[in-house]
Amino acid sequence: MDTNEEKLLLRDEVFQIVGCAIEVLNTLGNGTVEKLYENALVVDTEVIDRITDHERGLMLNYLRITNLRVGVILNFKHRKLEWSELSYEFVSIRVHSWLRLCLKSRHA
Repeated sequence: MDTNEEKLLLRDEVFQIVGCAIEVLNTLGNGTVEKLYENALVVDTEVIDRITDHERGLMLNYLRITNLRVGVILNFKHRKLEWSELSYEFVSIRVHSWLRLCLKSRHA
């Protein structure tokens, strides 16, 4: 999601989480074992090369199953924190719009 073009759901909460994650990264450093970050933040964290569609898909499935609206993926592999905010409602709207567009083009 491009935060410059799209409105973040629970924006303040997402930015608080990311701010805490940056503090943890600055304190513990990057690239250590995931458990240290998880214990510091009490969340599930990642230490991977980069956040990909695979991680985003896992998060969307988790959001769908739990009926939660917003998820944040945090990656502590590099010196600069990588993060991705996902909104289940936003994705549902995008997929619905895409399907409607595909159906419309088939009937044209």
